[in-house]
Amino acid sequence: MLPSASVHYFPWEINGSVPAGEALRTFGRLCRYDLARSEAVLTAWHRSAQYQVCVDTRLVEPFQAQLGLCYVVLGEAEHREGEGPVVKARILTCVEGMNVPLLEQAIQEQRKYFKERQERTGDSASSQQL
Repeated sequence: MLPSASVHYFPWEINGSVPAGEALRTFGRLCRYDLARSEAVLTAWHRSAQYQVCVDTRLVEPFQAQLGLCYVVLGEAEHREGEGPVVKARILTCVEGMNVPLLEQAIQEQRKYFKERQERTGDSASSQQL
């Protein structure tokens, strides 16, 4: 059985409300990497506030960490005692040069499409029951 498809989350959306074990994708600039602890921190700015996402890198090591470059991470949300949420990385890819505002717009458009599609299938399912 295949795992469920991951959902795009903006870095500022990753908080305690993301269910543990949920597959997710996010992005940010690599600001810190600790090989000994297998931990990286991605940052992103949104409305003049900086947000950080902790990433567990045990499953993707070794990788060529380049501080300051943009990365996309695919993994699962994990909640640890005394810490904020952590993304347990399955894939961590450098995407330096990517147009981040365009990515944000694409994520918004995808969400809008999925919402409209869900509303259409919900409407057709209720009309079939009548």
